[in-house]
Parts: sequence; structure tokens; C-alpha cells
Amino acid sequence: MKRSSFHRELTVAIKAARAAGTIIRDNWHKAKRVKLFDAHDIKLELDVRCQKTIEKVLFAAFPETSMIGEEGCSGDPDSSRRWVVDPIDGTVNYFFGMPHAAVSIALQERAARHPSRFDTVLGVIYDPFTDELWTATRNGRTTLNGRAVYASRRSRVNDSLVAMGFSKSAENLRKSLPHLNRLARRAKKIRIMGSAALELAYVASGRLDVYIERTINLWDIAAGALMVECSGGEMILKPLPDGRFRMCADNGLLRRKLHVESLLK
Repeated sequence: MKRSSFHRELTVAIKAARAAGTIIRDNWHKAKRVKLFDAHDIKLELDVRCQKTIEKVLFAAFPETSMIGEEGCSGDPDSSRRWVVDPIDGTVNYFFGMPHAAVSIALQERAARHPSRFDTVLGVIYDPFTDELWTATRNGRTTLNGRAVYASRRSRVNDSLVAMGFSKSAENLRKSLPHLNRLARRAKKIRIMGSAALELAYVASGRLDVYIERTINLWDIAAGALMVECSGGEMILKPLPDGRFRMCADNGLLRRKLHVESLLK
């Protein structure tokens, strides 16, 4: 199989994302069963159900490929390929009745020269509320419902739309809030939208110019980061000791002008 071609994998990943999206949409107006409700997050029984649906579709076609996801891991941890899944990215939005959430699925392959590192080669993000499907494959172009999309070309800070996200840890708030204040004064508008997958898809589509987050999980960003790069944008990903990341996605024209590197320290 050529490394630049992932037609079968993409077809199956789309099928899995749409299957989970149907569950999300069908349960939109139904009572939600909560697994975890704390000061920082909400976990639903539906998150687990969606991940199991995705797992069933992916493993039926690719039983040798492992999977890591927000709701747990499965398969051979030593596999050279792995799916990275967030079954409902934006669960808090979904629980509170806001239709801004998505399914995110990425395929990663172990890097030949760096066996401990995985590279994303395929990404699918599906918004079941707008029926928008973003896809990307390594060395290809990001598409939205089959049509190529591109990062914005806005280069003036005061014309830019910037998204931010941050966890509620004391350190993260201490580091992030001064930058939020600074960016709010410079950018056209600031948005805090609650779904990393969609924010990255929006950067790839030119709807957002920049998206910044100091602490984020792999399954939130694996698919979207590839989409940003395949649409002409740029990604900064800084691994943290606990397996999470600091990240900035932008159109390639604004990051340095916004001095976001200091926020990612």
C-alpha cells in the first residue's frame, strides 16, 4: 500500500464517524445519563456508547490496528498503526443543549526512524448537527463535504478571529488569562467554543484564523492538526510530560504577530 493513499481507511473512518454522529443526533433531545460530573468536566454514558460503535466499525475492517480514545484503549499496544478517537468532542456543550460538538477520528503510524513517535496520516471530523464532514490524508488536501478548503489569508491582527481554550487548573488560568486579556484587545474577536476538533477544522476552513490551547489531549487534536497543515496552515505542538500538549494552530501569517510562543511556555 502506498503511504500517500489511504482510500479504504478513509472510507471506514467516515463510516465510523457517521455512525457515532447518528447516535449523537438521535439522542440530542433525550435525557443524558451522566457518568462523571465534576468541577472541570462532564462524561456521559453516550461517550462510551459512541466510542464502542466507532471501535466496532474500525476493528471489523482493521483488526490489527489498535485504538486509543478518550473512553479507553483497545487492541495491541505494540501495533505499528493506531486509531485516535474522540467520540464526542464537546460533551459539555452537548449536555447543556448547545449544538457544537463533533466526532474526531485519526489514524497514526509509527515513525520508522523514531519508533516511539507516531505520525498522523489520516483525519476525519464530523459535525452531526450541520452534517459537515472534514477529511484529510497526509500529503493531500483538507476537504469539507468533498470540496477542498484552505486556511485564511488574513494577516492583520486587528482583522483576525482567535479561538482559545483552557483547563481550570490554577496554573493554567494564571498563565492563560493575561494572554486572553491581551489578545482580546488586539484581535477582531475572541471565541471560546468548547470543541477542539471543530476549532481546528475551522482554522483549516478559514473560519478561524488562530486557535490556542495550553493543555490538551491527543484525541482532541490528532485529526484536526493534520487538517490545519493540509490546508496551508501551521501547527505548533509541544508535548508535555503527562502525554498532553500545548498547541497553536494558525493560518501561517499571524502566530508571530500575536506572540503566542510565550503562552505555550
